Amino acid sequence: MHRISILGAVVAIAGASASAQVFVVGGGLAKDCYEYARSGNYSFRTADESCTRAIQEETMTRPNRAATYVNRGVIRMREGDYEDALDDYAKAIEMKPDLGAAFLNKGAAHIYLKDFETALPALNRAIELDSEDIFAAYYNRAIARENTGDVTGAYQDFQRALELNPGWELAERQLNRFTVKQ
Repeated sequence: MHRISILGAVVAIAGASASAQVFVVGGGLAKDCYEYARSGNYSFRTADESCTRAIQEETMTRPNRAATYVNRGVIRMREGDYEDALDDYAKAIEMKPDLGAAFLNKGAAHIYLKDFETALPALNRAIELDSEDIFAAYYNRAIARENTGDVTGAYQDFQRALELNPGWELAERQLNRFTVKQ
């Protein structure tokens, strides 16, 4: 039996973003790929090669293959290879259109590229899918909203992210930047 769960890891950048890895049950290269993405402790070349070999060589269920694309995308995104990461997220979405982590990471990649308008639909979809790391989707959407001029929406999303993940310092810091006037 294969079980997929989503784990979040927050990556702080100028506006801050988040990436979610997808758990793959079983052994082999796909599991190694997940572990690299989860831990963040790897050499890029080794991790990327492990994920690529898993995709090319291992027999997997469709959900596990989609998860492996997401995990490779996370590794590539951390390396700054946003275009290849976006390609991986697109493949994952094609295989499993309800995989919230793929949409969350797609939105994050567009934030890294400062393409905030394009990030919004992906983040909206991650929220619609009620992803396990939904707090990160709200947080990322707040960044995108603020950078597209929707300051009220950004404030509301930062608040929602903090409600979903109480005590989250990153969201608290963002909210402290706002002054609310009646």
